[in-house]
Amino acid sequence: AVGRRFGFNDPVVSRHLVLAGAAAGIAAAFNTPLAGVVFAIEEMAGGFEERMSGVLLTAVIVAGVTAIGLLGDYAYFGHVDALLPLGEAWLAVLVTGLLCGLAGGLFARLILLQPVQWLQRLRFARARSGLLLAAGCGLLVAALTVLGGHDLHGTGYAQARAILQQEAGQDSGALYGLLKFAANVLSYWSGVPGGIFSPSLAVGAGLGQGLAPWIPSAPVATVVLLGMAGYLAGVTQAPLTAAVIALELTANHSMVIPIMATCLVARGASTLVCRKAVYGAFADRLLADHRLTATPARAP
Repeated sequence: AVGRRFGFNDPVVSRHLVLAGAAAGIAAAFNTPLAGVVFAIEEMAGGFEERMSGVLLTAVIVAGVTAIGLLGDYAYFGHVDALLPLGEAWLAVLVTGLLCGLAGGLFARLILLQPVQWLQRLRFARARSGLLLAAGCGLLVAALTVLGGHDLHGTGYAQARAILQQEAGQDSGALYGLLKFAANVLSYWSGVPGGIFSPSLAVGAGLGQGLAPWIPSAPVATVVLLGMAGYLAGVTQAPLTAAVIALELTANHSMVIPIMATCLVARGASTLVCRKAVYGAFADRLLADHRLTATPARAP
């Protein structure tokens, strides 16, 4: 939008500005400047040009400085004392990477569906398919909130932080992860998505806490952190971005290797369920819609 306002209509420049904006958004929202840079480079899949690097770094630096100026230098989830000693505890890497990666791939597969098209096939619902779907999904989320006893609205930051800091009960955190997974899918289907990164971290925290009793050799906080990273990597299929975000959000650099290994396993597991990376699929869909709505120029 800013690029168009200042007359940057070239498709290549527009693509660079979109990536720079996305990177700046991640850097500012989570106070994770390095994750913003890694996300943009990873999504570009090798198309990182020298000119683009200046635009990207400038956007991230400005966003990061602004966030620090407004909120101070902080870790999004606070400092987490998580360790994973060599030995049996490393089973947590394989288990969380595999299961959370599969769950992330399933989430990506589900949100790429377009249920509104199914409703449009029904004659009675064709005219108001979008409204009916949004209302139905909203009612289902409300029902899950009431029946499950968890607040499923919003990003899930408070719940994820409580789970990560071990302030939530074992069963409560695991149930929250499953309910939040369903609520996030319904939000996307309704046409009012609540984002990917923060809600995915909340789901991953809940799933990690649910897996912790099955991996007694690893500390609970460690399994939760690996679950967050693994699920995010499964959803985005961007393992480097997920790893850097998990590390920067918790200010814990002793978990670099376990988190990166978990994200790598999760990415592989995710592709078994969803072949297409979710951001790439969304981009293709937007381009297709743009081509359909663009009016061809008439010959004089």
